[in-house]
Amino acid sequence: KKGNLADLSALPGMENFSPVAKSAWQTDDGKATFCVPLASVIHGFIYNKDAFDKLGIKVPETRDEFFAALDKIKADGTYIPMAMGTKDLWEAATMGYQNIGPNYWKGEDGRTALIKGEQKLTDKDWVAPYEELAKWKPYLGDGFEAQTYPDSQNLFTLGRAAIYPAGSWEIALFNTQAQFKMGAFPPPVEKAGDTCYISDHTDIGMGLNAASKNADAAKTFLSWVASP
Repeated sequence: KKGNLADLSALPGMENFSPVAKSAWQTDDGKATFCVPLASVIHGFIYNKDAFDKLGIKVPETRDEFFAALDKIKADGTYIPMAMGTKDLWEAATMGYQNIGPNYWKGEDGRTALIKGEQKLTDKDWVAPYEELAKWKPYLGDGFEAQTYPDSQNLFTLGRAAIYPAGSWEIALFNTQAQFKMGAFPPPVEKAGDTCYISDHTDIGMGLNAASKNADAAKTFLSWVASP
């Protein structure tokens, strides 16, 4: 609104990005784009394959299967079923609510409906993820209220937890730390065969100062960045 960023909608190379990739850097109506997308991450669940094999657990596809797996892990007692703390509030918001939420509000359909005022955050599909998160409590282990994000990472990579609600940014670090086989699965759906929606978390973009004295050179560079 203040005009600090130049409109890059017509920049050569922007056509290489999907509407979702550009959404965080656009006006709500999509008519102006102010950054070249550089990176995004996705949400899901990373799991300890060795733990699943030991306990005879198949990767869950539905919510019922997900909670059945958590129950089996808890009953065995070898592992904390799921490593997530609530000390750092963003952890539960990002790896919890934003992870499972799209399956309730149907991804982009729900997000755009919210922007248009056709839905509200108090509607059922936006409240239901909180209700599911409340059911996670028995599976988070003792003291999860005081557990920080690094604590959760350590619990999982040390092999003490079987499931880790995660983002794809964890993969490189976990591959250097975990001494067990890992796998990943998307947020479970309500019924087998339902469409699964995941959160593609737009993360980094590069814009151009509208008052730049080197705008032409900057656009050449940004166009190169946007090229395949």
